[in-house]
Amino acid sequence: MSSEPPPGPQQPDDDPFRKQPPPAEGSGSPYNTPPPPPPSYGGSPYGAGDPYGGGPTDPLAGMPPLAPSGRRTLARIIDLILVGIVVWLITWGFGVSEYNVDSDDMQYGKSLAQSALAAVLYIAYDTVLMSRSGQTLGKKWLGMRVANLDNGSTPSVQTTLIRSAVLWIPFAFCCACIWTAISGGWSYFDKPYKQGLHDKAAKTVVVTV
Repeated sequence: MSSEPPPGPQQPDDDPFRKQPPPAEGSGSPYNTPPPPPPSYGGSPYGAGDPYGGGPTDPLAGMPPLAPSGRRTLARIIDLILVGIVVWLITWGFGVSEYNVDSDDMQYGKSLAQSALAAVLYIAYDTVLMSRSGQTLGKKWLGMRVANLDNGSTPSVQTTLIRSAVLWIPFAFCCACIWTAISGGWSYFDKPYKQGLHDKAAKTVVVTV
């Protein structure tokens, strides 16, 4: 008798968005015939490989289309309003916004407390929701999700934390709407992935659902 233990059950891939390998050739299905190659227009827009060292293969192959930048902006405005309401309610409940003193130190402390609370809530909101499904409420309502650039899967907690921190820490403590416009507005001009600066830091893209 063999002393080797029987093979254990294979673990299923629990992320339905992860790109799957193509079916094996010769299975007899009429749908396994590969489509004809697209016409060449003087070279691939990815050059010798994608910007993150993934080789000559297009990392977007097999993913849904990239989300329009205008729709991304609208989803971000929705998220800003939702979390902004929570920030206002908390600061109002604790009386942070009701200090009427002439001390510069008190005003600075009030502003710092509000900024810290906003940063924590915005980062937590993005990180928790996107690490579960790739979607904030704004993105879910408008039919988009965040995906890893390399394989299309839902980003991990670490990835979404990096993405959220790059977007929200400058927003809360210094530049507010200016930084949001720069970081998010970058996707209007970025090619070929339509990434904001926070997407580039986390190596993610936003695709349609």
